[in-house]
Amino acid sequence: MCLVLFWGTSFMFTAIAVASIDPLSIVFFRVVIGALVLTIAVYARQGRLPFTAQAWLIFILLGTVGNLLPFFLIAWGQQTVDSGVAGMIMAIMPLMTMILAHYFIPGENLNRYKIIGFLLGLSGVTLLLGPVFEGGLLALISGIAIFIAATCYAVNTILVRRLPRFDAHVAGAGVLIAASFTLLPLWLSQQQLEPGNISQGSLLSLIWLGIGPTGIATLILFIVIERAGPTFVSTINYLIPVVAFLCGVIILAEPLGLSSILALVIILGGIALTRYRVRYSGRA
Repeated sequence: MCLVLFWGTSFMFTAIAVASIDPLSIVFFRVVIGALVLTIAVYARQGRLPFTAQAWLIFILLGTVGNLLPFFLIAWGQQTVDSGVAGMIMAIMPLMTMILAHYFIPGENLNRYKIIGFLLGLSGVTLLLGPVFEGGLLALISGIAIFIAATCYAVNTILVRRLPRFDAHVAGAGVLIAASFTLLPLWLSQQQLEPGNISQGSLLSLIWLGIGPTGIATLILFIVIERAGPTFVSTINYLIPVVAFLCGVIILAEPLGLSSILALVIILGGIALTRYRVRYSGRA
């Protein structure tokens, strides 16, 4: 439930932050703040970060696929796409995870319910993107960017399960530290941050994005993937798009369209169908 709240509300906070902060800066400070939070957690537990090249190469890979790419694509896309719509597009993530898990995770096999659920969810995303298509080429590209971000999260979930494992606190801190140093040269050369033009709402939203949805949520993610597996983790996306949609409509006063509601129902129905055999027969 914590991950649902952290990630479900992150689209709202990103929408507020991107109003006066450029996407690259949002990503950079998210991972830096998150890295500080988790590094403090590691040393508070008397842990230590690894010093091997293999460990840091793994952290760089996970930090790039699971943080830098999706964070940037979402923030960039939300300059055009409403936060609620962005959150609903992300609902494709468990379906993509399911497909990838079939090929890369033993025991995570596809069946007819999962395949039909995947197709149903994909049709829901297509319906959801209909109004986005009408917004012009930039809106279309933004919607596709968020879709790719969802796929990045799915790939990262599989990587976390397949690559050598570390203590959850160490892995979380290492990934965000690696992401911070990986992005630093690009941010220094491209950053467009103008402190005088940053609103208080954007600043507070950015700080919270770093502490909650990035720092604390990354720690929880590693713990849950270790204990329950990638497909189980992906099922939290039942509620994340609902939380994102409600936050956008209720708090940010984003438009409430019938097609969006229908698309959300179709997507969640597809996800539910992929879990049918697991729920009722105990078989994957």
